[in-house]
Amino acid sequence: MRPWLEKQLHLIDFTLASLARRKTKNVGLLLAYTLIVFVLASLSLFTHALRSEASYVLAGSPEVILQRMVAGRHDLIPPGYLDKIGRIRGVQKKEGRLWGYYYDPVVNANYTFMARPASEVADGTIMVGSALARERGLAPNNTISFRSYAGKLFGFTVAAVLSPDSELLSADLVLLSESDFRRFFEYPEGHYTDIALSVANPQEVRTVAAKLSAALPDSRPILREEVLRTYQSLFDWREGIVLTVLAGAILAFAILAWEKASGLSAEERREIGILKAIGWETGDVIRMKVWEGLVISLTAFLLGGIAAYVHVFHFGAAVFAPVLKGWSVLYPRFTLVPAVDGLQIATLFFFTVVPYTAAVLVPIWRAAITDPDAVMRA
Repeated sequence: MRPWLEKQLHLIDFTLASLARRKTKNVGLLLAYTLIVFVLASLSLFTHALRSEASYVLAGSPEVILQRMVAGRHDLIPPGYLDKIGRIRGVQKKEGRLWGYYYDPVVNANYTFMARPASEVADGTIMVGSALARERGLAPNNTISFRSYAGKLFGFTVAAVLSPDSELLSADLVLLSESDFRRFFEYPEGHYTDIALSVANPQEVRTVAAKLSAALPDSRPILREEVLRTYQSLFDWREGIVLTVLAGAILAFAILAWEKASGLSAEERREIGILKAIGWETGDVIRMKVWEGLVISLTAFLLGGIAAYVHVFHFGAAVFAPVLKGWSVLYPRFTLVPAVDGLQIATLFFFTVVPYTAAVLVPIWRAAITDPDAVMRA
């Protein structure tokens, strides 16, 4: 084992010296290679982190949200729905929710108004999200007015600004009491926007949803797993858009890398001829060139991967964030929790390192089995 290891170390040492003799060409290739790995790794890491963040955020959401449909549109939940749901086995907890959207012409943004019990938010007061507070310059005990869709002016005192730690969920959120919500939107008593349901057994969520649809034909159950799947599809779609835009650059690099790996320059052929003339075996020449491909591809993979990690988790993926995150006037500020998937890294490795390394085998083998004199004369 030791002689074999020493032989490989000598081959690597000779490979590094050979690469150094053509430093300009190899550095240019390495930079282009690293840039492509950086782009692909940044996209992969960022979308995976967003998916993980969405899964974490939705983990605390209700298992089932029940909406009432009228003519294919979301309508108010009338009185009596909660009583009917209570008779369905498997439903552990039910809660009628009041929420809606309000357009603020001052900042040209939509807010999400949500009612909370009077024990949490007193009448005449509101709690606002951090992004909304920044945009409107609000602080606790400030007063703000909103004109309802009926034309009435309502004044509220800011009781608190929600924690920045929850900004991903509460950036545009306005919490107010149930009575204030009903007066502001003129919601009739006993009606709700939708109903949030908790199911005792997670394995029975789909069964409960089927029972709800049968008992309430005009309802639409929305499962938490369906919402999560929608977010996953959205991130996949946006990642595909970016890859499509960058397809030209990736293809150009692929052609460059393939040409570099699969074709030997006259200088490289002479080098192989000299090595064969001084006694190198064909297997040694091939191993030396494979090491050369591995050194370039692995270095590019490591540099590009590290740069992508720093770019995504320390600089917020500034290059790709506007496309992958989406757009909003009140955009939340949040830091992604580092999330790296082993399969993700293995896939990136397979598509960036393996093809380049494999591409060197055929031309090197052809040159290595050729008569040294013929190779040097070529």
